[in-house]
Amino acid sequence: MKELMFEMNPWWEGFLKEEGIKRNKYLKVFDKNLMNKEVIFVTGLRRVGKSTLLKQFIFKLINEKGINPKRIMYISLDAYLLKDNSIHDVVKEFRKIHSIGIDERIYLFFDEVVYKEDFNQELKNLYDIENVKIFASSSSASLLRDKKAFLTGRTRTIEIEPLDFEEFLLFKNYSVKKSERYLLEKYFEEYLEYGGMPEYVLTKDPNYITNLVDSIIYKDIIAFYNLKNHSVIKDLFKLLCERVGKQVSYNKIANVLGINKDSVRDYIFYFIDSYLFYIIEKDSKSLNERVKDNKKIYCSDVGIKNVTVGFRDIGSIYENLVFLKIKDKNPRYIKRDGIEIDFIIKDTIIEAKYKREMEKKHKELFESIKVKNKIIANGYDFFDQLFQIYS
Repeated sequence: MKELMFEMNPWWEGFLKEEGIKRNKYLKVFDKNLMNKEVIFVTGLRRVGKSTLLKQFIFKLINEKGINPKRIMYISLDAYLLKDNSIHDVVKEFRKIHSIGIDERIYLFFDEVVYKEDFNQELKNLYDIENVKIFASSSSASLLRDKKAFLTGRTRTIEIEPLDFEEFLLFKNYSVKKSERYLLEKYFEEYLEYGGMPEYVLTKDPNYITNLVDSIIYKDIIAFYNLKNHSVIKDLFKLLCERVGKQVSYNKIANVLGINKDSVRDYIFYFIDSYLFYIIEKDSKSLNERVKDNKKIYCSDVGIKNVTVGFRDIGSIYENLVFLKIKDKNPRYIKRDGIEIDFIIKDTIIEAKYKREMEKKHKELFESIKVKNKIIANGYDFFDQLFQIYS
Protein backbone atom coordinates (compact mmCIF):
# COMPACT_ATOMS: atom_id res chain seq x y z
CA MET A 1 0.00 0.00 0.00
CA LYS A 2 2.78 2.42 0.89
CA GLU A 3 4.43 2.14 -2.53
CA LEU A 4 1.07 2.72 -4.27
CA MET A 5 0.40 5.79 -2.15
CA PHE A 6 3.74 7.35 -3.06
CA GLU A 7 3.03 6.59 -6.72
CA MET A 8 -0.32 8.40 -6.57
CA ASN A 9 1.09 11.35 -4.59
CA PRO A 10 4.29 12.44 -6.39
CA TRP A 11 4.18 15.82 -4.59
CA TRP A 12 5.30 14.04 -1.41
CA GLU A 13 8.72 13.74 -3.04
CA GLY A 14 8.77 17.16 -4.67
CA PHE A 15 7.39 16.17 -8.08
CA LEU A 16 4.45 18.33 -9.02
CA LYS A 17 3.12 18.92 -12.51
CA GLU A 18 -0.19 20.55 -13.32
CA GLU A 19 -2.47 18.35 -15.39
CA GLY A 20 -4.79 19.27 -18.25
CA ILE A 21 -6.56 22.50 -19.09
CA LYS A 22 -8.00 24.40 -16.13
CA ARG A 23 -11.77 24.50 -15.69
CA ASN A 24 -11.82 27.49 -13.39
CA LYS A 25 -15.56 27.56 -12.77
CA TYR A 26 -15.22 24.31 -10.81
CA LEU A 27 -11.89 25.14 -9.17
CA LYS A 28 -13.50 28.31 -7.80
CA VAL A 29 -16.34 26.25 -6.29
CA PHE A 30 -13.83 23.86 -4.70
CA ASP A 31 -11.93 26.85 -3.30
CA LYS A 32 -15.11 28.42 -1.94
CA ASN A 33 -15.84 25.22 0.00
CA LEU A 34 -12.32 24.59 1.25
CA MET A 35 -12.70 26.13 4.68
CA ASN A 36 -16.06 24.67 5.64
CA LYS A 37 -16.18 21.23 7.24
CA GLU A 38 -18.55 19.60 4.74
CA VAL A 39 -17.52 16.51 2.79
CA ILE A 40 -17.49 17.56 -0.87
CA PHE A 41 -18.87 14.92 -3.23
CA VAL A 42 -17.75 15.43 -6.84
CA THR A 43 -20.04 13.62 -9.27
CA GLY A 44 -20.68 13.41 -12.99
CA LEU A 45 -20.36 11.31 -16.11
CA ARG A 46 -17.40 8.97 -16.47
CA ARG A 47 -14.35 10.68 -18.03
CA VAL A 48 -15.87 14.13 -17.75
CA GLY A 49 -12.72 15.25 -15.91
CA LYS A 50 -13.42 14.70 -12.20
CA SER A 51 -10.01 13.15 -11.41
CA THR A 52 -8.17 15.84 -13.36
CA LEU A 53 -10.02 18.58 -11.48
CA LEU A 54 -9.17 17.03 -8.11
CA LYS A 55 -5.48 16.96 -9.06
CA GLN A 56 -5.63 20.52 -10.40
CA PHE A 57 -7.06 21.63 -7.09
CA ILE A 58 -4.26 19.84 -5.24
CA PHE A 59 -1.80 21.80 -7.40
CA LYS A 60 -3.62 25.00 -6.41
CA LEU A 61 -3.49 24.12 -2.70
CA ILE A 62 0.25 23.58 -2.84
CA ASN A 63 1.25 26.43 -5.15
CA GLU A 64 -1.27 29.13 -4.28
CA LYS A 65 -2.42 28.29 -0.76
CA GLY A 66 1.00 27.24 0.53
CA ILE A 67 -0.29 23.99 2.06
CA ASN A 68 2.38 21.44 2.94
CA PRO A 69 2.31 18.75 0.17
CA LYS A 70 2.71 16.04 2.80
CA ARG A 71 -0.61 17.04 4.33
CA ILE A 72 -2.44 16.20 1.08
CA MET A 73 -3.35 12.69 -0.02
CA TYR A 74 -4.98 11.61 -3.29
CA ILE A 75 -6.00 7.97 -3.62
CA SER A 76 -8.04 6.13 -6.23
CA LEU A 77 -10.03 3.62 -4.21
CA ASP A 78 -10.71 1.35 -7.20
CA ALA A 79 -7.03 0.30 -7.21
CA TYR A 80 -6.76 -3.49 -7.01
CA LEU A 81 -4.00 -3.31 -4.40
CA LEU A 82 -6.44 -1.60 -2.04
CA LYS A 83 -9.25 -4.15 -2.35
CA ASP A 84 -8.62 -5.54 1.15
CA ASN A 85 -8.03 -2.16 2.81
CA SER A 86 -10.64 0.15 4.32
CA ILE A 87 -10.58 3.93 3.96
CA HIS A 88 -9.53 4.04 7.62
CA ASP A 89 -6.53 1.79 6.83
CA VAL A 90 -5.43 4.13 4.03
CA VAL A 91 -5.73 7.30 6.15
CA LYS A 92 -3.93 5.66 9.06
CA GLU A 93 -1.05 4.66 6.76
CA PHE A 94 -0.93 8.21 5.38
CA ARG A 95 -0.63 9.72 8.87
CA LYS A 96 1.98 7.10 9.76
CA ILE A 97 4.14 7.79 6.68
CA HIS A 98 4.36 11.52 7.46
CA SER A 99 4.13 11.34 11.28
CA ILE A 100 0.92 13.39 11.36
CA GLY A 101 -1.13 13.40 14.55
CA ILE A 102 -4.89 12.86 14.54
CA ASP A 103 -5.51 16.51 15.51
CA GLU A 104 -3.36 17.90 12.70
CA ARG A 105 -5.17 19.10 9.57
CA ILE A 106 -4.99 16.90 6.46
CA TYR A 107 -6.64 17.12 3.04
CA LEU A 108 -8.04 13.88 1.62
CA PHE A 109 -9.04 13.29 -2.00
CA PHE A 110 -10.81 9.96 -2.53
CA ASP A 111 -11.37 9.12 -6.20
CA GLU A 112 -14.13 6.56 -6.93
CA VAL A 113 -15.02 6.44 -3.24
CA VAL A 114 -18.00 4.13 -3.78
CA TYR A 115 -15.67 1.21 -4.43
CA LYS A 116 -15.56 0.91 -0.65
CA GLU A 117 -18.85 -0.59 0.53
CA ASP A 118 -19.07 1.26 3.85
CA PHE A 119 -17.68 4.56 2.61
CA ASN A 120 -20.52 6.65 4.09
CA GLN A 121 -19.87 5.38 7.60
CA GLU A 122 -16.10 5.63 7.21
CA LEU A 123 -16.31 9.22 5.97
CA LYS A 124 -18.61 10.07 8.88
CA ASN A 125 -16.06 8.70 11.34
CA LEU A 126 -13.29 10.75 9.74
CA TYR A 127 -15.51 13.84 9.73
CA ASP A 128 -16.47 13.44 13.40
CA ILE A 129 -13.16 12.36 14.91
CA GLU A 130 -10.26 13.68 12.83
CA ASN A 131 -9.13 17.08 11.58
CA VAL A 132 -9.82 16.56 7.88
CA LYS A 133 -11.16 18.17 4.73
CA ILE A 134 -12.54 15.54 2.37
CA PHE A 135 -13.22 15.60 -1.36
CA ALA A 136 -14.68 12.37 -2.80
CA SER A 137 -15.71 11.48 -6.36
CA SER A 138 -18.18 9.05 -7.93
CA SER A 139 -19.66 8.44 -11.39
CA SER A 140 -22.99 7.23 -10.03
CA ALA A 141 -25.62 9.39 -8.34
CA SER A 142 -27.49 6.66 -6.47
CA LEU A 143 -24.36 5.19 -4.94
CA LEU A 144 -23.80 8.47 -3.15
CA ARG A 145 -27.22 8.31 -1.53
CA ASP A 146 -26.73 7.76 2.16
CA LYS A 147 -29.35 5.10 2.89
CA LYS A 148 -28.55 5.04 6.61
CA ALA A 149 -28.11 8.80 6.85
CA PHE A 150 -24.56 8.59 8.20
CA LEU A 151 -23.59 11.84 6.47
CA THR A 152 -26.86 13.76 6.63
CA GLY A 153 -26.09 17.47 6.95
CA ARG A 154 -22.38 16.89 6.43
CA THR A 155 -22.05 16.91 2.62
CA ARG A 156 -22.25 19.10 -0.45
CA THR A 157 -22.46 17.70 -4.00
CA ILE A 158 -20.86 19.31 -7.05
CA GLU A 159 -21.73 17.85 -10.45
CA ILE A 160 -19.02 18.15 -13.10
CA GLU A 161 -20.59 18.58 -16.53
CA PRO A 162 -19.20 18.29 -20.06
CA LEU A 163 -17.58 21.45 -21.41
CA ASP A 164 -19.87 24.39 -22.03
CA PHE A 165 -19.29 26.51 -25.15
CA GLU A 166 -16.88 28.90 -23.43
CA GLU A 167 -14.81 25.96 -22.13
CA PHE A 168 -14.95 24.34 -25.57
CA LEU A 169 -13.35 27.46 -27.06
CA LEU A 170 -10.66 27.31 -24.37
CA PHE A 171 -9.90 23.63 -24.99
CA LYS A 172 -9.71 24.20 -28.75
CA ASN A 173 -7.53 27.27 -28.21
CA TYR A 174 -9.95 29.36 -30.27
CA SER A 175 -9.51 33.07 -29.67
CA VAL A 176 -11.96 35.51 -31.23
CA LYS A 177 -11.40 39.25 -31.59
CA LYS A 178 -14.32 41.64 -31.26
CA SER A 179 -14.00 42.36 -34.98
CA GLU A 180 -14.26 38.63 -35.75
CA ARG A 181 -17.36 37.67 -33.75
CA TYR A 182 -18.70 35.96 -36.88
CA LEU A 183 -16.19 33.17 -36.22
CA LEU A 184 -18.14 32.23 -33.09
CA GLU A 185 -20.96 30.91 -35.27
CA LYS A 186 -18.54 28.57 -37.03
CA TYR A 187 -17.07 27.36 -33.74
CA PHE A 188 -20.55 26.94 -32.27
CA GLU A 189 -21.51 24.66 -35.16
CA GLU A 190 -18.43 22.59 -34.36
CA TYR A 191 -19.55 22.47 -30.73
CA LEU A 192 -22.99 21.28 -31.88
CA GLU A 193 -21.30 18.31 -33.52
CA TYR A 194 -18.61 17.36 -31.00
CA GLY A 195 -20.14 18.39 -27.69
CA GLY A 196 -18.11 18.72 -24.52
CA MET A 197 -16.39 15.50 -23.47
CA PRO A 198 -12.86 16.87 -22.94
CA GLU A 199 -10.85 14.06 -24.53
CA TYR A 200 -13.18 13.76 -27.52
CA VAL A 201 -13.07 17.52 -28.10
CA LEU A 202 -9.29 17.29 -28.34
CA THR A 203 -9.02 14.09 -30.42
CA LYS A 204 -12.29 13.94 -32.42
CA ASP A 205 -11.94 10.15 -32.32
CA PRO A 206 -15.47 8.62 -32.30
CA ASN A 207 -14.07 5.36 -30.94
CA TYR A 208 -13.40 7.22 -27.70
CA ILE A 209 -17.13 7.94 -27.29
CA THR A 210 -18.12 4.40 -28.31
CA ASN A 211 -15.76 2.91 -25.73
CA LEU A 212 -16.95 5.37 -23.08
CA VAL A 213 -20.61 4.47 -23.63
CA ASP A 214 -19.81 0.74 -23.56
CA SER A 215 -17.90 1.21 -20.31
CA ILE A 216 -20.80 3.03 -18.66
CA ILE A 217 -23.41 0.56 -19.90
CA TYR A 218 -21.49 -2.55 -18.90
CA LYS A 219 -19.81 -1.36 -15.68
CA ASP A 220 -22.29 1.10 -14.18
CA ILE A 221 -25.54 -0.44 -15.38
CA ILE A 222 -25.40 -4.07 -16.53
CA ALA A 223 -22.82 -5.30 -14.01
CA PHE A 224 -24.00 -3.19 -11.09
CA TYR A 225 -27.69 -4.08 -11.46
CA ASN A 226 -26.95 -7.64 -12.63
CA LEU A 227 -29.00 -7.28 -15.82
CA LYS A 228 -29.32 -10.09 -18.35
CA ASN A 229 -30.78 -8.31 -21.40
CA HIS A 230 -27.56 -6.74 -22.65
CA SER A 231 -28.80 -6.12 -26.20
CA VAL A 232 -32.03 -4.51 -24.92
CA ILE A 233 -30.06 -2.05 -22.78
CA LYS A 234 -27.92 -1.01 -25.76
CA ASP A 235 -30.96 -0.74 -28.04
CA LEU A 236 -32.74 1.41 -25.46
CA PHE A 237 -29.72 3.71 -25.27
CA LYS A 238 -29.87 4.22 -29.05
CA LEU A 239 -33.62 4.83 -28.97
CA LEU A 240 -33.20 7.48 -26.28
CA CYS A 241 -30.47 9.20 -28.29
CA GLU A 242 -32.88 9.29 -31.26
CA ARG A 243 -35.58 10.85 -29.09
CA VAL A 244 -33.55 13.70 -27.61
CA GLY A 245 -35.81 16.73 -27.20
CA LYS A 246 -38.94 14.65 -27.71
CA GLN A 247 -41.53 13.22 -25.35
CA VAL A 248 -40.85 9.64 -24.33
CA SER A 249 -43.65 7.12 -23.96
CA TYR A 250 -42.65 4.18 -21.78
CA ASN A 251 -45.46 2.12 -23.32
CA LYS A 252 -44.30 2.71 -26.90
CA ILE A 253 -40.68 1.94 -26.06
CA ALA A 254 -41.77 -1.22 -24.25
CA ASN A 255 -43.62 -2.36 -27.38
CA VAL A 256 -40.64 -1.61 -29.62
CA LEU A 257 -38.19 -3.51 -27.39
CA GLY A 258 -40.56 -6.32 -26.45
CA ILE A 259 -40.25 -5.75 -22.70
CA ASN A 260 -42.65 -4.46 -20.06
CA LYS A 261 -43.23 -0.82 -19.17
CA ASP A 262 -41.78 -1.14 -15.66
CA SER A 263 -38.50 -2.45 -17.08
CA VAL A 264 -38.29 0.53 -19.43
CA ARG A 265 -38.83 2.90 -16.49
CA ASP A 266 -36.16 1.12 -14.43
CA TYR A 267 -33.63 1.06 -17.26
CA ILE A 268 -34.13 4.77 -17.98
CA PHE A 269 -33.55 5.48 -14.28
CA TYR A 270 -30.25 3.57 -14.51
CA PHE A 271 -29.18 5.76 -17.44
CA ILE A 272 -30.12 8.90 -15.51
CA ASP A 273 -28.30 7.62 -12.45
CA SER A 274 -25.13 7.22 -14.54
CA TYR A 275 -25.47 10.81 -15.86
CA LEU A 276 -26.12 9.70 -19.46
CA PHE A 277 -29.58 11.26 -19.68
CA TYR A 278 -31.88 13.74 -17.94
CA ILE A 279 -35.68 13.98 -18.06
CA ILE A 280 -38.07 16.86 -17.49
CA GLU A 281 -41.79 16.91 -16.70
CA LYS A 282 -44.71 18.76 -18.21
CA ASP A 283 -45.49 22.05 -16.50
CA SER A 284 -48.69 21.63 -14.49
CA LYS A 285 -50.08 22.57 -11.09
CA SER A 286 -51.36 19.00 -10.79
CA LEU A 287 -48.81 16.54 -9.42
CA ASN A 288 -50.78 13.66 -10.93
CA GLU A 289 -50.57 15.25 -14.37
CA ARG A 290 -46.84 15.88 -14.05
CA VAL A 291 -46.19 12.28 -13.04
CA LYS A 292 -48.58 10.72 -15.55
CA ASP A 293 -47.71 12.65 -18.71
CA ASN A 294 -44.79 11.75 -20.91
CA LYS A 295 -41.38 13.08 -19.96
CA LYS A 296 -38.97 14.78 -22.35
CA ILE A 297 -35.47 13.38 -22.49
CA TYR A 298 -32.06 14.97 -23.07
CA CYS A 299 -28.56 13.55 -23.38
CA SER A 300 -25.77 14.64 -21.04
CA ASP A 301 -23.57 15.43 -24.04
CA VAL A 302 -24.53 16.05 -27.67
CA GLY A 303 -21.26 14.51 -28.88
CA ILE A 304 -22.37 11.19 -27.36
CA LYS A 305 -25.75 11.50 -29.12
CA ASN A 306 -24.17 12.36 -32.47
CA VAL A 307 -21.65 9.51 -32.45
CA THR A 308 -24.44 7.07 -31.53
CA VAL A 309 -27.14 8.05 -34.07
CA GLY A 310 -25.38 10.44 -36.45
CA PHE A 311 -24.99 14.20 -36.67
CA ARG A 312 -28.47 15.17 -37.85
CA ASP A 313 -31.59 16.96 -36.62
CA ILE A 314 -29.69 20.10 -35.65
CA GLY A 315 -32.81 21.50 -34.02
CA SER A 316 -32.96 18.77 -31.36
CA ILE A 317 -29.20 18.98 -30.80
CA TYR A 318 -29.46 22.72 -30.20
CA GLU A 319 -32.45 22.24 -27.90
CA ASN A 320 -30.37 19.71 -25.96
CA LEU A 321 -27.61 22.31 -25.48
CA VAL A 322 -30.13 24.87 -24.29
CA PHE A 323 -31.45 22.35 -21.76
CA LEU A 324 -27.95 21.61 -20.45
CA LYS A 325 -27.45 25.32 -19.83
CA ILE A 326 -30.64 25.63 -17.77
CA LYS A 327 -31.00 22.15 -16.22
CA ASP A 328 -30.05 23.35 -12.73
CA LYS A 329 -33.07 25.73 -12.82
CA ASN A 330 -35.62 22.88 -12.81
CA PRO A 331 -37.05 23.43 -16.32
CA ARG A 332 -40.34 21.93 -17.49
CA TYR A 333 -42.04 21.91 -20.86
CA ILE A 334 -45.43 23.37 -21.77
CA LYS A 335 -47.98 21.52 -23.90
CA ARG A 336 -51.40 22.88 -24.76
CA ASP A 337 -53.75 21.58 -27.46
CA GLY A 338 -50.95 19.56 -29.01
CA ILE A 339 -48.57 22.54 -29.25
CA GLU A 340 -45.39 22.59 -27.20
CA ILE A 341 -43.11 25.25 -25.76
CA ASP A 342 -39.68 23.82 -25.01
CA PHE A 343 -38.98 25.19 -21.53
CA ILE A 344 -40.37 27.22 -18.70
CA ILE A 345 -38.14 28.19 -15.78
CA LYS A 346 -39.43 30.43 -13.00
CA ASP A 347 -40.84 33.46 -14.84
CA THR A 348 -39.18 32.73 -18.21
CA ILE A 349 -40.23 30.68 -21.23
CA ILE A 350 -37.67 29.57 -23.79
CA GLU A 351 -38.19 28.20 -27.28
CA ALA A 352 -35.15 26.71 -29.04
CA LYS A 353 -35.27 27.49 -32.76
CA TYR A 354 -31.81 27.23 -34.25
CA LYS A 355 -31.95 29.21 -37.51
CA ARG A 356 -35.69 28.56 -37.79
CA GLU A 357 -38.91 30.51 -37.37
CA MET A 358 -41.90 29.53 -35.25
CA GLU A 359 -45.05 28.44 -37.04
CA LYS A 360 -48.19 30.56 -36.62
CA LYS A 361 -50.02 28.48 -33.94
CA HIS A 362 -46.76 27.95 -32.10
CA LYS A 363 -46.08 31.67 -32.05
CA GLU A 364 -49.62 32.43 -30.86
CA LEU A 365 -49.19 30.12 -27.85
CA PHE A 366 -45.75 31.56 -27.13
CA GLU A 367 -47.09 35.10 -27.12
CA SER A 368 -50.19 34.23 -25.07
CA ILE A 369 -48.29 32.86 -22.07
CA LYS A 370 -48.05 35.48 -19.33
CA VAL A 371 -44.49 35.48 -17.96
CA LYS A 372 -41.92 38.18 -17.31
CA ASN A 373 -39.30 36.99 -19.83
CA LYS A 374 -39.63 35.33 -23.25
CA ILE A 375 -36.61 34.06 -25.12
CA ILE A 376 -36.44 32.65 -28.63
CA ALA A 377 -33.05 30.93 -28.58
CA ASN A 378 -31.59 30.71 -32.07
CA GLY A 379 -27.80 30.86 -31.72
CA TYR A 380 -24.81 30.85 -29.42
CA ASP A 381 -25.79 34.24 -28.00
CA PHE A 382 -28.74 32.65 -26.15
CA PHE A 383 -26.38 31.97 -23.28
CA ASP A 384 -25.65 35.70 -22.99
CA GLN A 385 -29.40 36.43 -22.87
CA LEU A 386 -29.90 33.95 -20.05
CA PHE A 387 -26.96 35.37 -18.10
CA GLN A 388 -28.40 38.89 -18.30
CA ILE A 389 -31.71 37.69 -16.84
CA TYR A 390 -30.36 35.52 -14.02
CA SER A 391 -27.07 37.19 -13.12
